[in-house]
Amino acid sequence: MDTDSDQRADRGIDVSVVVPAYNRRASLDRCLTSLLVQRVTKEIIVVDGGSRDGTRALLGLYTAHHPRLITVIRDAQPGTPGGARNRGLERAAGRYVFFCDAGDHLAPDALARLVAAADGNGADVVVGKVAGARQGLRESADRASLTAAYDDLSCFKLFRRDFLERHAIRFDETQRRGEDMTFAVHAYCHARVISVVADGDCYHAEGGGEASARDPLGWLRVVRTPIEVMARHVPPGALRDRLLLRHLRRDVLAQLGVPFLTACEAEREKIAVEVADICGQWLTPGVRAGLDGVDAARVAALDDPDRLVRLALVEAAPLRHRLTGVEWRGDRLVIEGWAALAGTDGVADGTGVTGAALNGAALTGTVGLVLRERMSREERVPSVTRGGTGAAGSFTAVLDVAALPPGMWDVHVAVECEGARRLARLGSRREPGAGVPPAHLVGGVVAVPFLTRSHGHLGLDAGGHVVRVPAVVRLTRAWWRGRRLRVEGQALVGEEAAAAAVRHLIWRERASGREHRERAVAVGPREFAAETAGLRPGTWDAYLELVLGGPPVRFPVKVAEADALGRPLRWWCGALRWGVAQWTVRPYATAVNRRLSVSVRVATPLTVVRRMVRVLRRH
Repeated sequence: MDTDSDQRADRGIDVSVVVPAYNRRASLDRCLTSLLVQRVTKEIIVVDGGSRDGTRALLGLYTAHHPRLITVIRDAQPGTPGGARNRGLERAAGRYVFFCDAGDHLAPDALARLVAAADGNGADVVVGKVAGARQGLRESADRASLTAAYDDLSCFKLFRRDFLERHAIRFDETQRRGEDMTFAVHAYCHARVISVVADGDCYHAEGGGEASARDPLGWLRVVRTPIEVMARHVPPGALRDRLLLRHLRRDVLAQLGVPFLTACEAEREKIAVEVADICGQWLTPGVRAGLDGVDAARVAALDDPDRLVRLALVEAAPLRHRLTGVEWRGDRLVIEGWAALAGTDGVADGTGVTGAALNGAALTGTVGLVLRERMSREERVPSVTRGGTGAAGSFTAVLDVAALPPGMWDVHVAVECEGARRLARLGSRREPGAGVPPAHLVGGVVAVPFLTRSHGHLGLDAGGHVVRVPAVVRLTRAWWRGRRLRVEGQALVGEEAAAAAVRHLIWRERASGREHRERAVAVGPREFAAETAGLRPGTWDAYLELVLGGPPVRFPVKVAEADALGRPLRWWCGALRWGVAQWTVRPYATAVNRRLSVSVRVATPLTVVRRMVRVLRRH
């Protein structure tokens, strides 16, 4: 085997891409094409473990056309995936190493972005966004924390090669599954800097489902190795607990979900014993405190297989729900509907085995609502009464809007059963005619119920953060007090008086975008007033600024009656450099939407004379 890495390193290779390939003729073509177009100095090392499906012939074509870029290492017999990657790593000469499976492919600019991040941040490991991944890192980071990076334990990343050599990081060739997780854990624990590139997809994984879903018992035995590797490098404490929590939630306790249901009764008992053994070793008080309701219930039921089955059924059963009505009752928002897990309470599930099992288990639960704020993720649980519509699982929830902090609140229906809570956005399925009521002012805060445009989910915008507030500002009178224009009008949110929320009258110059602010005051429940002076030449549009619990919002001032406008005001002033000038300030309503505007014009004596001559000629 050729091992002249030092000689080949003189060629200035940026990235060595290692691709294990065993009987992957169907997908290898796309993989290699995506690697060849990468805009970095690269080498592609393919390790063929004795393929018999045409992979060898395809690799012969590629090496003939790209002899300087593609190197093939041929093993007589297929080995483990970790063994193939180690062969490629021994042959690698690039500054960085990237591992890619033959069934996957890269985005055209993936390696360039990953190398730029590694060079710019001095990173030992760079994590790229995996297309379509439901879990993983979502935001780019120059220096990601270990706990954040630990969410992604695949080996499909960029690694600094001398970093791997210095710490003797290699794949475990005795593992046929999970070897990439052990490799990533070992690298993470030694990395000084971990960067994340998530501003676009980097890696496209075309593989099937998780191996753990196909063999939960085997997966539980495999996952012990990366946990032990991590524990050897991270001392006991809060950091180790956070990393253990990731393993227990996603790798261990997850096997008590759908994989547990698909197993036979004898295998279920073995799975429960294996999970209990792992928890007995690694479930510290800090990890236990981080478990959610479902996982905590599973830990408590490890010696009760029947309850574990019921918990798995609750998690797997489809959640059916329907919104039947939303209305205001005073300052409280009343939401009615029904919800049930499919297969319970007479609700059809359409899933066959799961529904039958649920009926046999005679599961019962409670139905309610959960409001979750989009930014802070804070949750509020309104009071709920059963039997609001007479249907199974019906509810009537009463939301005290006055006690709700401003924000965007999404409404979820919740079903709690056997200690597990299932959530789903409410509103996408609703009774015909079940819409949302108008906006309502509660304690000076506007509350706007809404349905999302994409799926029709129910939400409540408290404060007018995103949803358009249906407010109207009407001019009732504009008149002159000396050279100050006094504006009086009414402010309404829906049909409710909103003058207490007014803050400023804002004039915006149409051409330049300059703004002039004047304080506005309430002179009645609906009425407001403001005075303006000092507008410079130009055309100014009037807006009234209101504070309704969220960020300030502006509404154009509309002119209802033409006689509400005062006459133009003219005066002579000597402030201009060339002498006296005539100022003309004229309030008017725009022709299209009747908005209040003011035209400010300045004319010299010569301009005035010419204007008078033109008028005389027309007459």
